[in-house]
Amino acid sequence: MAIANVKSKPYYTIEQYLAWERQAEERSEFIDGEIYAMAGESGAHADISMNLAGMLQSQLKGTDCRARTKDTKVRSGALAEHFGKGMISYPDMVVICGEPEYHDDKKDIVLNPKVVLEVLSDSTEEFDRGVKFARYRNFNPSLTDYILISQKEPRVEHYLRLENGEWLLREYIGLESTFDIASINCHISQAYLYDRVDFE
Repeated sequence: MAIANVKSKPYYTIEQYLAWERQAEERSEFIDGEIYAMAGESGAHADISMNLAGMLQSQLKGTDCRARTKDTKVRSGALAEHFGKGMISYPDMVVICGEPEYHDDKKDIVLNPKVVLEVLSDSTEEFDRGVKFARYRNFNPSLTDYILISQKEPRVEHYLRLENGEWLLREYIGLESTFDIASINCHISQAYLYDRVDFE
């Protein structure tokens, strides 16, 4: 999904953000006390997301891992200890293994993502590659894979956390490409991932 313009310049606490977000009609993300409105998705973004959900759902069935779509939020940062600090974001897809851990009893904010997948767009690419990935890798020790999916061409960037904490990038280009997400024992076909997507 796309992150648009800053919705508000004053700084908010996480409690203030959640009180507003949970009754709002439009989704927004929280980053260090600021609230960012999220823009809508393109047709290609929607098709890729649904194709991805279908592949993950079928392969995760019967395991202790589950995939959740773009309405599940992820917390990155020790929000309770620092006024206005931290990030609450909406990944396009998140995989959780074991019992989900939640921010509070509303159970709409996950603390233990295993795999995060983002479909890139012009308005989100810089954020997804920069601030968002930095927060995920520094504040979510459960995260093992961060996957960026282009909607302009059949190209996937797969970042894997190594045992020493460093991140390894593997890139897959072309509809004939396939790749594995070994941490959740899933296999991804890019021909299936990009089904019904027309590239300009």
